[in-house]
Amino acid sequence: MNRHALATAVTTLGLLGMVTPGFAQTKVPTEGPGSKPGYPGWYLQGTATDPEGPIPLESLTGKGELGTSSYARSILGQNFRGRGAGVPDEAPPAGGRGRRGGGPGAAGGGGTGCIKSPLCIFDGTVLGGVSDGIERVVWKATMGYTFAYPIKLPEGGGNVAAASVDSKDNIWVYQRNNATMPVLFKYRPDYQLLFAVDPALTNHAAPFRGHDMKVDAEDNAWTVDESGAIVQKFSPDGKLMLTIGTKGKRGDWDESKGQRLLWEPVAIDFGPNGDVYIFSSHADESPNDTDSGDPTNNIGLARVLRLDKNGKFISQWFGSDNGPGKFYSGHGGAVDPVTGDVWVGDRQNYRIVIFNADGRFLRTISMRNLPSALFFDKRKGPNFGDIWMATGQDGQILKLDRDGNVMGAIGSRKSIAPNHFSEAAFMGINSKGRFYVGDSQVPRVTELIPPAKNTAPR
Repeated sequence: MNRHALATAVTTLGLLGMVTPGFAQTKVPTEGPGSKPGYPGWYLQGTATDPEGPIPLESLTGKGELGTSSYARSILGQNFRGRGAGVPDEAPPAGGRGRRGGGPGAAGGGGTGCIKSPLCIFDGTVLGGVSDGIERVVWKATMGYTFAYPIKLPEGGGNVAAASVDSKDNIWVYQRNNATMPVLFKYRPDYQLLFAVDPALTNHAAPFRGHDMKVDAEDNAWTVDESGAIVQKFSPDGKLMLTIGTKGKRGDWDESKGQRLLWEPVAIDFGPNGDVYIFSSHADESPNDTDSGDPTNNIGLARVLRLDKNGKFISQWFGSDNGPGKFYSGHGGAVDPVTGDVWVGDRQNYRIVIFNADGRFLRTISMRNLPSALFFDKRKGPNFGDIWMATGQDGQILKLDRDGNVMGAIGSRKSIAPNHFSEAAFMGINSKGRFYVGDSQVPRVTELIPPAKNTAPR
């Protein structure tokens, strides 16, 4: 009996033991209506093996985005199957400490500390990116978007961390390639390559794992290197303007000491006034650094760092795990252009935690899917402020209202096949309403073309 079946059996027996004679046991629903009239309903869909087969091993090694980094060693070595399977000890809150220890693969392998979501328990067709036995909440895809793949990426390249669009509808792409290849590309609106940024500037020798990239209001592209612990700002013509953090030196930002390190940065966005928000970590102490003895790296908490557009420190605040105003992961972060509020995708806890621009807690929204990436439409016009969420391995892009209710859905299941997402990631949108979405398990950019008339509720 596998672990999923065993867990189900144990849970069922426990529930049966608690049923009072004469009372019927409640049946868990497997589908339901939308939150409001006109909103799509949901249903449970079991995970299936991708029809194209598992992702080739070579895409995860030297020819792909991982190379010989600690992350590659952790997922391809003995730690991969067990990553996140253990339950870590809780550290006392004194001194701002996060979690200690962790399950197999949490310490020393560069694992993400992904322990709370069932999707973090890797079984079955591991290298295919499938967690067998997981039933995912899927929303009825009613929005009528068409999938296309017009952007030609370099042969032999890795998966795509992010895509973004500038004010002229040029498309920037951030790809997980090895050190000999470019990783940052700029394409014209007709999909022809304008240029690839010089690899010497992107500084993506190992450790490197591109995670997010966004274009700001002045058409500069900002890249987020999670494993390399740096954020870089590039001009519209591909010149390096600014590097935040120290390459390969993960640690704490302590402005009082002049210590300006980043701790597993994973997402970036910009406030209405141009302030930069850097969202850090897959989880509290996900790299397991707080017991390392390194005095520059001992907080170990997911966090949000706020800087001005020139990289000058303004403020920061920390996740500190669970409870109101807390978050365990900073994975999907975005800034509301209407209010300036900061939305933190606390992925493993299936929730969005919202703060004002200064980090004051406002509210929490519980979600039925992983908030892997959040995106606000910042185009002037009727769609200004629309909210979109990539559900990662749930295989959908969702349109949300401001209470987190699902207004519409794009995509229908996790798959590496065309017209699906394997792991929908960070995205941008052009003046025609076309999305460009990175897929962090497949080397492609997905273009989503809206129907002539979008019937999704507003």
